[in-house]
Order: sequence, then C-alpha cells, then structure tokens
Amino acid sequence: MISYLEGKLVKTYDDRITLLVNGIGYDILIPAYLMNEIKEDEEKGISDLKLHISYNQTERQPKPILVGFKHPFDKDFFELFISVEDIGPTAAIKALIKPVGDIARSIEEKDAKALRQLKGIGERKAEKIIATLKGKVARYALMPKIEVAAEIIEDFRKEVEDVLIRQLGHKLIEARKMIEEAMKRDPRISSSEELFEEIYRGQKK
Repeated sequence: MISYLEGKLVKTYDDRITLLVNGIGYDILIPAYLMNEIKEDEEKGISDLKLHISYNQTERQPKPILVGFKHPFDKDFFELFISVEDIGPTAAIKALIKPVGDIARSIEEKDAKALRQLKGIGERKAEKIIATLKGKVARYALMPKIEVAAEIIEDFRKEVEDVLIRQLGHKLIEARKMIEEAMKRDPRISSSEELFEEIYRGQKK
C-alpha cells in the first residue's frame, strides 16, 4: 500500500496531478482546495511535492485510487469523511472545496447549510455527515491551515496536549489550562475525541 510519495510535478489536471517518483508517474487525485495551492506553486516554478497518500481500493472499485494531501491531518479527516454512507473517495474529493478545518467546524456546529455548499452534498448527505461525524472531528475544527503529524500517546489527555502544542501552536501552559478547564466542565470525558470537542466548545464561548 502507498501512504507517502515525494517527487516532481509533471502535469496538473482539473482534479488530479501526475507525480514523477523515481522514474514512475503516479496519477493522484487532489481535493479542490489543495489543487488551487498546487497550481499556484506550479506558476511560481515550484515542482517538488511531498504528499501523504490515502490509498483506496474496494471490490466495487478494484482500480486503486490515490488521493494526495500535503498534511497528514487532512488525510486522516478525508478517511473519516469517506466513512459516511454514500460518500466514496471520488465524491469526497469533489466535495472538499474548502479547507478541512472549515468543514470540520461546520460538522461540529451541525451547520447543514454550510455543508450543502460543498459540491455534490445535498440535504440528505449533509445530515448523514453530521450524524456520522459529529463529535469525531473537533480536533480538525481547531486546526490552522498548517499542521504536522501527532505522536500516538496512550493517555488521551497527553495526546490532546501534544496536538495542541505541536500542531495547533499553543504554549504548554495554555494547552494545559484548556485541558483542565474542559475536564472541569465535563469530568465524564474519557477519550481524546470528547476532550477535543469540549475544548472547541469552550473556545466558542
């Protein structure tokens, strides 16, 4: 399975690129919000690309589909997004016309109207997305435009602290205060997903 590729941009299309890696050209589908960034880089003469790859192959879709992202959190969000019923990789790529953080915020805020602005997402699909992913994407709703991979840590509070500091740019004291306040508001929190959701809720007040 392919999970990461580094190479030279050979050609861009509407929804995909050809990336040359060690003499082999890979066709990689790219979400719209990222494609705009890649095309801007191409105009500036920047052809080197490092992509985190979501590899998708099913019985219905025997031909592998490679989807590329600049950041691992975007890839993780995409793989959550396609877990929603009736949203496969191709549909998800077309739908992701906004940055991941914006879409995650719409899900956490149960903003079906905002989700319906995504390409190919009608009222029924918007409600399915919210029903499936609400409470699972709070960490992405806190994301800035640039982030790095999280380390896997057993204790969920430590994991959240690590994400807040390393990926979201908070200082240690600030991150610990956010966690402490969230735990005070809801002592029943027992997972990183629940903690991220409560922190996000607290930031909105």
